[in-house]
Amino acid sequence: MDVDPRQYEHVTINEDDIHNVVLSYLVHNCFNETVESLTTCTGMKQPDGCLEDMEKRKRIFHFALEGNALRAIDLTEELAPDLLKKNLDLHFDLLTLHFVKLVRSSSCTEALEFAQSKLAPFGNEYVKKLEDFMALLAYVDPEKSPMFHLVSLDYRQSVADSLNRAILAHANQPRHSTLERLIKQMVVVRQLLSQEHGQDAFLPFSMRDFLKS
Repeated sequence: MDVDPRQYEHVTINEDDIHNVVLSYLVHNCFNETVESLTTCTGMKQPDGCLEDMEKRKRIFHFALEGNALRAIDLTEELAPDLLKKNLDLHFDLLTLHFVKLVRSSSCTEALEFAQSKLAPFGNEYVKKLEDFMALLAYVDPEKSPMFHLVSLDYRQSVADSLNRAILAHANQPRHSTLERLIKQMVVVRQLLSQEHGQDAFLPFSMRDFLKS
């Protein structure tokens, strides 16, 4: 069973609230030009330093996404000097992006030296993760190895997203956009309703199905 759309057809949503939700998403994901267009069209005020902050985060995000982790680390340390010192998991993950880049370019000796000098010092807590990455050296084509996900775009995307959220949190901004939080809240509410009224009362929430409704 799903909610009848007629039950919320007459619910009034403040247009400014919608604009703020959209703006939050655009700022979070560094869509600079779209932010400028939205604020110009709606008369909304941009947060102080918004465009400059987005441009810096955007550069860092794309360097990480491209696997140029050392450059991403340098820029992060300029923008948030103590961030990576306090977040060893993120720092390790960023360094693994560079390791993977070396492996994919068949620079295996350099990759091994990098792992020994930069990754191994993280200590015993990271041994299992390090072993997973080191296993890539045993394959001529790492993308066909059992650890193929570590050389995938999805892995780089995940690390880049984590870095972006960490930078936002460091600047006392929300780690997730308002839109993301609303969707998560919607999912939790649906789960609670299912528990309260029985598993068959509400189908699992699907954003794709919701957008089609």
